[in-house]
Amino acid sequence: MLSLQDVHAAYDGIIVALRGVSLEVPRGAIVTLLGGNGAGKTTTLKIASGLLAAERGALSAGRVEYQGRDIARHSARDLVKAGLAQVLEGRHVFPHFSVEDNLIAGTLVRRPHRRQLEQQLEGIYQRFPRLKERRRSLAGFTSGGEQQMLAIGRALMSEPKLVLLDEPSMGLAPLMVEEIFEIMKALNAEQGIGFLLAEQNATLALRYSDFGYVLENGQVAISGKSADLAARDDVRELYLGVGRGAAAVRSAKSARSRRVAARQSIASHSLDT
Repeated sequence: MLSLQDVHAAYDGIIVALRGVSLEVPRGAIVTLLGGNGAGKTTTLKIASGLLAAERGALSAGRVEYQGRDIARHSARDLVKAGLAQVLEGRHVFPHFSVEDNLIAGTLVRRPHRRQLEQQLEGIYQRFPRLKERRRSLAGFTSGGEQQMLAIGRALMSEPKLVLLDEPSMGLAPLMVEEIFEIMKALNAEQGIGFLLAEQNATLALRYSDFGYVLENGQVAISGKSADLAARDDVRELYLGVGRGAAAVRSAKSARSRRVAARQSIASHSLDT
């Protein structure tokens, strides 16, 4: 359904974010992207959803295909209409709109008839009972978990075939995270919706996904079936915190991430000046 082929991307034409990333999301599959901060997960999602240009980023080489068509120059609106929706990191609900108005905003690219809209809303409320309870509340006064459900529900109102989820577990309690992942799995099993998931909670992501890619410094370092990745010693030590050398590896990984961030900061400062 989605394919990235040797994709390179940069911000402001100078800060390189991706270096030859290739990956595939088969129809009806759940695929996860693992990696630390600055590894390229969010950039990969925004290239696929048409949102990279909004952050002064651009595809510099490679090909991006959705359902067999080159979408590198398609707008985010056109991609949503074609069935590809992204749930951004940090949820980004409209805080001064009600929960229900936030959901209705997800239909604006399709503009369904009133009866169809009511049926869609009822479907979301059956999937997310908490949203029905809070449907008249301002979204900004709901909890973090409710806002994450709302962001996912709003994306589902566009009737997607593929949803890109960026760090859905961030800042949420473990029980809420489990609930959201269970809903994702149910949507995949019952409606055939595919998911490309960027996540730092590797244990959970590998448990709920079919296939995984590990990104490091803008490149695919490891890929394979999720069960196989979870069983690999290097993945277990780097991302699952398992193994005698886990602490040392995590320390080295953290230091490497800090070095990458420092180089990017220097490059950005040089550009600004």
